[in-house]
Amino acid sequence: MENSMRSRASRIRVLIADDNRAVRRGLRLQLDAVPDITVIGEVSNGIDAVTVARSERADVVLMDLQMTGLSGIDATRALVGHASENQVSVIIMTSFARDGYVADALDAGAVGYLLKSHDSAQVVDAIYAASRGDAVVSARVTASMLREFVRRGKPRVARDASAMLTVAERRVVATLSSGITSNEDIALHLHLSVHTVRSQLQSALKKSGTADRTQLALWGVRNDLSSEAT
Repeated sequence: MENSMRSRASRIRVLIADDNRAVRRGLRLQLDAVPDITVIGEVSNGIDAVTVARSERADVVLMDLQMTGLSGIDATRALVGHASENQVSVIIMTSFARDGYVADALDAGAVGYLLKSHDSAQVVDAIYAASRGDAVVSARVTASMLREFVRRGKPRVARDASAMLTVAERRVVATLSSGITSNEDIALHLHLSVHTVRSQLQSALKKSGTADRTQLALWGVRNDLSSEAT
């Protein structure tokens, strides 16, 4: 209910950047039906994405990877690296699940990475998350993105956050955050039953205040739990 109660002034301002007119149209129809999201425009190339996002004070940009003039990665880098009172969050929306593209998106400063063919139902929730500064990624690229975070050695945050978990829950979240993402693989890795893994993940979700497994995995990385994976 909180999101639906936003005032007109506090609506999330979204720019759609994609060189495919049908994709832009589909996203616009989807977002126009959401009361607290305002689509401020549609553009078909990276140069216009940067220009319009700045001039129209976009909160979130849905950014295609491959566009003419300026790629989605370069446009993201230009927007995120630009000093401005209005900070823009970029969600990459693409057809490509390659590890290299995911790493490039993270390097450029994107907070989200969704696949057009699999994640259309997640777009609205992803926009809400991005407007809060939270990361959201497709389940199809979660493992590779987590491996990239772990490889980089993300800085620690307050350890008190992860102290709320039991030892058993910490082990399961640590394994999830290391890039082993299915219940079955976690159970095999930790010599547990799938039921136990599922129960511990559900408990960890509640304690951490995260909405889904992807956010829980990212929470574990930010709290340095991935380093505890055995």
